[in-house]
Amino acid sequence: MIHHTVDHSSTHLSAEDLAALRENLHEQRRFRQEQLGRLARPVTPRAGAGGPRQAAAQIEVRVELAASARMVLTDVEAALRRMAEGSYGACHLCRRPVERERLVIVPQARYCARCQQVKETAP
Repeated sequence: MIHHTVDHSSTHLSAEDLAALRENLHEQRRFRQEQLGRLARPVTPRAGAGGPRQAAAQIEVRVELAASARMVLTDVEAALRRMAEGSYGACHLCRRPVERERLVIVPQARYCARCQQVKETAP
């Protein structure tokens, strides 16, 4: 009898994979929360460092960084909820499994690589 094994390693997530991805998401959440805490502190311009214009530029950069950090934090928390619900790793568009390699790189990914590319190139 010949047994053919199908390699699901490109999509299948083992319990170890999920544990590692969960830890990665928790680390990202902690990092973004700390980043937002630092960005929320008042800007204290250094003496002779450009005055009000410099302070305004620093505030603008902080606002943009905070918006980006909040966006990532929202995605990370949504991924953790999907893990808790058992729907983690399924593409939001086609419902096929998101590639394991993609999740290792972007653990909060909502879409498989194909659907992500379609979303990015759609007008």
